[in-house]
Amino acid sequence: MPVKLKGITWNHSRGFVPVAATSQRFAELNPGVEIVWEKRSLQQFADMPIQTLAESYDLLIIDHPWAGVAAEHNVLLPLERYLSEEFLADQAANSVGKSHESYNFSGFQSALAVDAAAPVASYREDLLQAYGLEPPQTWEDLLAFAKTGRMAFPGIAIDSLMNFYMLCSTQGEDPCVSDEYIVSSDMGLQVLDQLRELAAYCTKEMFDWNPIKLYEAMSGGDDIAYCPFAYGYSNYARAGYSNHPLRFCDMVTIGRHGKLKSTLGGTGIAVSSRCAHPDIAVRYVEFTASPQCQRTIYVENGGQPGHRTAWMDEEANRRCGNYFVATLPALDRSYLRPRYNGYLHFQDHAGDLVRRFMMQGGSGKVVLDGMNKLYRESKREVPHETA
Repeated sequence: MPVKLKGITWNHSRGFVPVAATSQRFAELNPGVEIVWEKRSLQQFADMPIQTLAESYDLLIIDHPWAGVAAEHNVLLPLERYLSEEFLADQAANSVGKSHESYNFSGFQSALAVDAAAPVASYREDLLQAYGLEPPQTWEDLLAFAKTGRMAFPGIAIDSLMNFYMLCSTQGEDPCVSDEYIVSSDMGLQVLDQLRELAAYCTKEMFDWNPIKLYEAMSGGDDIAYCPFAYGYSNYARAGYSNHPLRFCDMVTIGRHGKLKSTLGGTGIAVSSRCAHPDIAVRYVEFTASPQCQRTIYVENGGQPGHRTAWMDEEANRRCGNYFVATLPALDRSYLRPRYNGYLHFQDHAGDLVRRFMMQGGSGKVVLDGMNKLYRESKREVPHETA
């Protein structure tokens, strides 16, 4: 009897095309199996609860902060019970940064990292040459570059919060270590001021941009020559994907702290606990996350793989202007966000406070107090909104 599985991913070439391609090949290798993928926006990807999605879909592409919810509510299959120790050991040994670990919460492996990402720097080589500019190397260089008006970075709420994390972690305080506050008052105020100063020299349009919109603006127009940090998309480094391919590289250093330590992103592939054909679904997950598939079918179809061997692969790098080897150090040192059940209440709202301060200024203390209040609420496991 034919088996049909339905999956949900996010609406970008990086999110949809590679899973469509791996599903097609898996179906060819397994006659009688059909896998159909649907898409949701990047904002819906961040907002829509996996509890809701798991009721309607067999396969889910998810963000790792959902790992705590998955473990607490058993909405996804615990993959450690379905996959061999040998396979999982290979996934762990070949993780890009903490990508594999990010989907494991208290031993519950909610997903496999088939996509790895963190904020990295990017630039238009042709525009730098035309304007006589060089990629900045230090935070001071970055401020000077920003004053040229040729720089921008994503400024929507979620990215503003991730950049707050980045500067705190880089300068010596990982966020969310305490149960009572995000970071110390001194660090939080310093970082808010750093972000506001940098943003003051950039186009105000960026406060409505996510990374995709930023890269579309960079690759489609001639106004922005450099981005200091945005979740990387290897697609924009590929010939023919956009009018002007981008070059990607590591980020600047800041003071005595070394290079910026950005916040881990990426996506994982999971199986709903309601899936009627879990064994077949897990076989597809294993196929997609395998090193062979990751460095061939997955990356060849616009994917940004989660397996380290793909990031080191010569052919994968040739396709993307060496995107993978150029940015891998940034991913390896990236900060892993909290994933406890309740965390998303904080993430959903705290970025608005940071973004507003970057746009309008005001009292940094009021902003931090508001963030800390949200954080303490999240620690009491405030349910994630389903509206």
